[in-house]
Amino acid sequence: MRRPQNRRDFIKTSAAIGAGYWVAGGTTLKASISANEEIRFACIGIDGKGSSDSNDAKNNGKVVAICDIDDGFLDKAQKAFPDAKRFNDYRKLLEEMDKSIDAVTVSTPDHMHAVIAAQAMKMGKHCFCQKPLTHSIEEARVLGNIAREQKVVTQMGNQGTADSTLRLSAALIKKGEIGKIKEVHVWTNRPVWPQSKGLQVKTSTPPASIHWDLWVGGAKKHEYSPEIHPFKWRGFWAFGTGALGDMACHTFNMPFMALNLRNPTSVEAVCDEHDGVMYPKSSQIHFVFPELDGRPGLNVYWYDGGRMPPAEVLAGCPKAKNGDREVPHNSGSVIVGEKGKLFSPGDYGGDAANTGFVFGNEFKNQREYARGVEYVRSPGHFVEFANAIKGEGAAVSNFPDYSGPLSETILLGNLALLAGKKVEWDAAMMVAKDASPEVAELVRHQYQNGYSL
Repeated sequence: MRRPQNRRDFIKTSAAIGAGYWVAGGTTLKASISANEEIRFACIGIDGKGSSDSNDAKNNGKVVAICDIDDGFLDKAQKAFPDAKRFNDYRKLLEEMDKSIDAVTVSTPDHMHAVIAAQAMKMGKHCFCQKPLTHSIEEARVLGNIAREQKVVTQMGNQGTADSTLRLSAALIKKGEIGKIKEVHVWTNRPVWPQSKGLQVKTSTPPASIHWDLWVGGAKKHEYSPEIHPFKWRGFWAFGTGALGDMACHTFNMPFMALNLRNPTSVEAVCDEHDGVMYPKSSQIHFVFPELDGRPGLNVYWYDGGRMPPAEVLAGCPKAKNGDREVPHNSGSVIVGEKGKLFSPGDYGGDAANTGFVFGNEFKNQREYARGVEYVRSPGHFVEFANAIKGEGAAVSNFPDYSGPLSETILLGNLALLAGKKVEWDAAMMVAKDASPEVAELVRHQYQNGYSL
């Protein structure tokens, strides 16, 4: 039975096109909203990264609703959005504002990304969601499927995807500047919050301004702690995704775009001891990828908590200034090929001055190789999302074709951390072979407190 056309039907577009879009030159989507039509946003989670996400929404439309479990955050946001209706519970927001919103931003702790995004998309809302896209592996696959079925525009908040330096790096790798790829190394300076075995977490009664049960959401019941909300939740298995989840959607991003690093067949981790409550203080993770669409099988290595690639991998790469000293960049990636290697420092792949090729021990800035290389310039990350809603271009980091598969790959690293052994992964069936129940829970969550995907 065909439902009456509403505002959402009027402005909806085809699903975002995906990872191949920027390489091929893209396809212009037919505009389905007039140039002066405002996109009406609801912003769920409005402090921290949610502050910049809601500001981006304001710059690309109108924020008509704000939601947070912390009344103090809502009070602060209300000054920026005086006309926006405020909520503590995203479910009430979606129910009451269904006919009044076109899109949502989801900027909550990781464990609530999927249930919020899924409900919004099922209601036909376009969705921008912070990284990592989800807390479990299955959630990433499910969100991609919902986005495709509902034909909504989606984007994850890994803003480097829209950076011209990152896109040029990926295009040059695809062009074959360093030949057949042998291996990839990616590292970060995270964690910058406390996480390790045995840290004592003090609990207390939550202030009246914090609606703690709504914060816990679909996770297991946990007492309130100011050491968890608003920031240090990232170090807890129940709520965050650790150093890997926080930063790999950024630092893994360029190699993923260049090499289509999806569906590894095995993952193995070496890490500091941890207790299953908090993530380890540091880790090194080895992903094995099979041959895919002409790209050879290869090894990818991840390092966090002060661990770094071997010195020979970084040899010849530009260094960073630390006072009077030169030191290796504390985050970045190196793609090693038969002819040389590509060095991309920083979190977002956007350091144009220090990104380039190392042939032998000679560094050459990648801009010297840019002539004749085609890739789609972005108008800006969130602008790309808003334009796609209007039918103008596509959001590259969309859920089905890009950010969903990227998140699946990254979250497999945490699977290996928890397993404590090499994990053989069947991507088609989404099964970790010989996995314990605890490990299986990272693949497929069992939701609590009446929440569901």
